[in-house]
Amino acid sequence: MTDQPRRRPAQQSRRQQPNQQSKPYRRPQKDPVRLLAFEVLRAVDDRDAYANLVLPPLLKKARENPDFDGRDAALATELVYGTLRRQGTYDAVISACIDRPLRQVDPPVLDVLALGAHQLLGTRIPTHAAVSASVELARVVLGDGRAKFVNAVLRKVAADDLDGWLERVAPPYDEDAEAHLAVVHSHPRWIVSALWDSLGGGRAGIEDLLEADNERPEVTLVARPGRSTTDELTETVGEDSALPGRWSPYAVRLAEGGEPGAIEAVRDGRAGVQDEGSQLVAAALANAPLEGRDERWLDG
Repeated sequence: MTDQPRRRPAQQSRRQQPNQQSKPYRRPQKDPVRLLAFEVLRAVDDRDAYANLVLPPLLKKARENPDFDGRDAALATELVYGTLRRQGTYDAVISACIDRPLRQVDPPVLDVLALGAHQLLGTRIPTHAAVSASVELARVVLGDGRAKFVNAVLRKVAADDLDGWLERVAPPYDEDAEAHLAVVHSHPRWIVSALWDSLGGGRAGIEDLLEADNERPEVTLVARPGRSTTDELTETVGEDSALPGRWSPYAVRLAEGGEPGAIEAVRDGRAGVQDEGSQLVAAALANAPLEGRDERWLDG
């Protein structure tokens, strides 16, 4: 008896197959810190606004939420100013990670990418957290479609550190010194040229100057004599976040930056934001001998 050919089992129709449940949609998580930083960058890019004028009122408004604390304010401040300081460098890195000219990328997308690049290359935020937070921001402000583009680009950015990227994207110094310095130190080329001319040439001097210009400025408070004290400011800010002034006896430096307007003594006018040089000038004038009546002062 010959073997009968096996009958192929009838294929199940799609209706008969077990239903494959699609992955449920997850709403993007709104991060108030990164949303605030993005809003400032958009104002700077779209309206030519000054970040130092846009940021403080946004921080003040964010403070109305009790969950938004001093660390959030400090992070938002660093994300804004750090991204803007390194914008030229980050543009060069991002350009190397995409297949089109930067001018063909929508400005809001570039702002999200720059914020992500700064977190990856300019802060100690872990890589996975920097990418994840940036993609969530993109989902909120750009939509899911462009968030995928942001995810792909930032994963490429995360493949190397800042020094590694600078070796790849900065023109060789021997071939174009000004272009090299412009990318490495994130300064427009015309500024590099003008500063270099003012120094009279020499590589060491211009690099030292550009590096100093990129350092994060400290926030320095002044305890106005007779109205506040450095001890009060230190206690309010916290000993871990407050540093004594280097030269002025009235100064307290904020190690983490943040929002000075949230400090009660600053709100009341008993303290303020003032660099130590200005504090010393005021102290010198207050102690200067006077001839005649103390009525008129010229503030230059």
